[in-house]
Amino acid sequence: MTDTAASIAAILRAEDDILVASHANPDGDAVGSMAALAHVLRAMGKRFRLYNTSGVPHQYGWVDMGGPVARTWAELEGFTPRLAVILDCGDAHRVGGDLQARLPELRSVNIDHHQGNPMFGTVGNWVEPHLAATCQMAGMLARELGVPLSGPLGEAVYLGMCTDTGNFCYGSTSGDLLELAAEIVRLGLQPGLFHDRLENNWSIGRMRLWGALMQGIELHCGGAVAVSVITDDMFALHGADKDDLEGYASQLRRLAGVRVSLMVRGDGSGRSKISLRSSGTDDVRVVAAAFGGGGHRNAAGAELAMEPHEAARAVLAAIPAQLAPCGKEA
Repeated sequence: MTDTAASIAAILRAEDDILVASHANPDGDAVGSMAALAHVLRAMGKRFRLYNTSGVPHQYGWVDMGGPVARTWAELEGFTPRLAVILDCGDAHRVGGDLQARLPELRSVNIDHHQGNPMFGTVGNWVEPHLAATCQMAGMLARELGVPLSGPLGEAVYLGMCTDTGNFCYGSTSGDLLELAAEIVRLGLQPGLFHDRLENNWSIGRMRLWGALMQGIELHCGGAVAVSVITDDMFALHGADKDDLEGYASQLRRLAGVRVSLMVRGDGSGRSKISLRSSGTDDVRVVAAAFGGGGHRNAAGAELAMEPHEAARAVLAAIPAQLAPCGKEA
């Protein structure tokens, strides 16, 4: 049985020396939920530290995190956590090996919205797959604890809700989520200024990388599947880095007739990461799960022990089963 905002709030009231963490290579929801919880804990007068094995991506450098973010356990020297709160992680391994190795000995709370979450928290598991973002849950928790959704806290909650719903356009967008966003706006957030910080901060390397990738898009399954493959050397070639790919997989869905997009990027020697996007009833989580990954019906991913082009071929072979009208073509 999953916990509720009230039960998680009770745990936080009783605890101190809290480690706040989210998944490696954090997206807007992971960054926002970490920052949101930090501001909630600060309002409660709690001692806490933030941890992410990848750090905060440069495009979110403007976010007020509420404290420094440690990337290694050594950076936490002098701080001994009594409780870890793990945010937006569909599985414990996504926090990275250093923290994952310590989780069996560390009391933990798991707050997440991914389908298939194995409930790895040892003292609490609040998992709500029907909610659009972990930041939505962070906002609900702040309400439960009586902390106003204003200033940096409201901005952090808004960040994750905005990025995980495609600026409030995906099917996961609900009335409750929009009411939470409206509350944050009423308390002072200015959507126009927020959008400028979120969207208008591209590097020239990111722009050039996206341009090159769009030139190489391939269409399969009669145009229903768009594929983009990014090899490791492309980042140096265009002066970009892996963080610059955030949002790119969703852009492939803008092509008329495309139902599923597949982005494959290199992840070091002989390894790749895949990102799948869809809409409606096309279930890409099933495809990702076949390769040991997970996520949501319309947004999922996995890590494969294959070179990028090999990984693309393997995943492509699994996609048509979710697109019945496409037959067996890939």
